[in-house]
Amino acid sequence: MKKFAMAAVAAAAMTVGVAQAYTVGTFTNGVVVPNVIHNGAADTTAVGLINQTATVVPVFWTFFNQNSGHVTDGCFPMTPKDFQPFVWSAQSGLGLEGQRGYLVFAVGLTPGGITAANACQAANSAGQGPGLIAANAFQVDLANSDVAFVPVIDGDLTIGSDLSTMGPADLTAVGGAFNGAPAATNTLSMRYFVDNTLNGGNETRIVVWSTGDQRGTHTVNMFDDAQNRKSVNFEMKFAELDFFNPETIPGRPAAFVDGFIEWAPFAVTPADYPGVAGQDLATLGGSVFSYSLISAPAFGAVQSVLGAHN
Repeated sequence: MKKFAMAAVAAAAMTVGVAQAYTVGTFTNGVVVPNVIHNGAADTTAVGLINQTATVVPVFWTFFNQNSGHVTDGCFPMTPKDFQPFVWSAQSGLGLEGQRGYLVFAVGLTPGGITAANACQAANSAGQGPGLIAANAFQVDLANSDVAFVPVIDGDLTIGSDLSTMGPADLTAVGGAFNGAPAATNTLSMRYFVDNTLNGGNETRIVVWSTGDQRGTHTVNMFDDAQNRKSVNFEMKFAELDFFNPETIPGRPAAFVDGFIEWAPFAVTPADYPGVAGQDLATLGGSVFSYSLISAPAFGAVQSVLGAHN
């Protein structure tokens, strides 16, 4: 209990004064779990879903890799007021140990006469239904006695395909994320807490998920906890789910160990963008979601701190 209280106070201190404008913890027609991985049952993402609809609903799920490539999918029925556990190590199938990606859960059609037995039939994946689901997620690490919170992005989801055959371009918007138009200058503030000792002591990994291609080197403003600013760069190599380590940013002043990075994801196409013209965030727009995974000896566990946008 004491360890938990310390961690809660530290996490609160790092976000004081910041408005968390994402939409999480509501019921919508689907959700996105933006960061999913397993290395067996002892180290796995675990999701819990609730159906708040007064009918049976089919929930179609798809696992995408970090470049938003379709990997595997499935479906399960949920009865009214149902709770459904979804442990990734048990649901993934063979050969996905160590493969990072993200999960999309979407409610399918709910025609009259739907039952748990027929909910997942092919016809019900042809569109999105009016079902209302919510979810939460954790990364369970038994070896380190740690359960890290994984933020779940609420919908509504905008999907341009059959729910059972979703591809890289089919999820175009997520209502609960940071949604921007092409060339928008709105900013995302991403927290960091480091100590200039790589892979030891205070560590931060910043997670970025989006519906558009985010690859390339991004020029940003980095601030410390005394309002000092430095213009620096960070690189993302994967299209729709990536991490970066703020401790390794070239040119970061040694005194910048606690603060935030301000990024306008829709403003400028990176000069070294390696993808197809028109698919990057600056020309496509879309949805972006970010949070920081912060580990420190004082915490005793990994803390998840949402980025804030305006």
